[in-house]
Amino acid sequence: MFDRSKRGEHALLIQPHAGRLEEDVLEEFTDLARSAGASIAATLTARIDRPNPSILIGSGKLDEIKAAAEATGADLVLVNHALSPSQERNLERFLERRVIDRTGLILDIFAQRAHSHEGKLQVELAQLRHMATRLVRGWTHLERQRGGAIGLRGPGETQLETDRRLLQKRVEQLQKRLEKVEVQRTQMRRARVRSELPRVALVGYTNAGKSTLFNALTGAEAYAADKLFATLDPTVRRIAVPGGNVVLADTVGFVRDLPHELVAAFRATLSEAREADFLLHVVDAADPHREERIAQVDEVLNEVGAGELPQLLVFNKIDRIEGSEVRHDAQDGIPDTARRERVWISARDGLGLDLLQSVLGKRLGLQHVTGQLRLPPSAGRLRSRLHQLEVVRSEQADEDGWLLGVEIPIAEAEKLAAGEGGEPIRALLPEKVPEW
Repeated sequence: MFDRSKRGEHALLIQPHAGRLEEDVLEEFTDLARSAGASIAATLTARIDRPNPSILIGSGKLDEIKAAAEATGADLVLVNHALSPSQERNLERFLERRVIDRTGLILDIFAQRAHSHEGKLQVELAQLRHMATRLVRGWTHLERQRGGAIGLRGPGETQLETDRRLLQKRVEQLQKRLEKVEVQRTQMRRARVRSELPRVALVGYTNAGKSTLFNALTGAEAYAADKLFATLDPTVRRIAVPGGNVVLADTVGFVRDLPHELVAAFRATLSEAREADFLLHVVDAADPHREERIAQVDEVLNEVGAGELPQLLVFNKIDRIEGSEVRHDAQDGIPDTARRERVWISARDGLGLDLLQSVLGKRLGLQHVTGQLRLPPSAGRLRSRLHQLEVVRSEQADEDGWLLGVEIPIAEAEKLAAGEGGEPIRALLPEKVPEW
């Protein structure tokens, strides 16, 4: 038995793994620990082909971890794996130090980062649900008072039951308050829908630069920093792009293996992505594992029901890549992650923002071309298609065919121009500007 200190910033990191250990996994875990405010005493890896149900890792490795903790003076052990309540309790008893698993660590970061009323409610709810199965740890000082024998009776069980009951009441209160907040947010979304402004959400791996890009595009002052989960609270602003206005929302960043209870707790925040018309998927262009990050974000988007939404990959931080320039890699129709449409920018330096806004306006169908079309009698199919698209503003018929006044979204005009008999449309399109 040991006294569980409330302090604990000098951390020993434990990275369990089965098979080959990926270097970026350990690097991300180290970033998570530092983002929580911990100083790193040392890092140990532990191979676990068969997880030990009582302590997760092997007993030999556990002795090594205890020796390392004593040698480095670590007062906290962080494990990059989900621990059951009994595993966490057994590890603490043997190591005589606080033990926190991956979920607990992310929750701690979330608690530091949440600033809005909604964000704080969501974090507290997630923490209480995580804590509910771990209440017994807080009553280790009563473990001799089990009842059943003289001198061993005590209030331990009664106190645990009381705590569980109070915790459950608090959870119910938080759920009711969050439901009210969600109703208000839904009303705000409906107002935006009624305004008929397209909704665009920034999504991406944490620390990809979403908030920096949001500030650069909107002129807002959302908190942005070079750390994981720098911001949790969704921020919404209206911005102008070529052809019209859109509503832009910043959202919480994702990490690999984001615990499902955290996804559930932040459903209100993530609904900004789920209910958007279009996603700007921000990627750290300088990250050597960027393709894996893209796949991990896509996985979370599928979880929250936003996986089918159209998206544009925004490769940010090109200022960190020597010789990299602003450019637009157009989509070539191949539905492979590596071949999706991309825009390369630096939000920090303001490079490529005009190009990004232009591509966004084009993808949303906000940019239009207007003019007069002379269609011969043989172009009846094209004329019918233009009427179906409701882009015809005036029409005159004569012996040479039809003279149409049209206003067409550029994206739609390019499709028509590329099809059979699209020559008249091609004359309306502006000359191709070379891609950056």
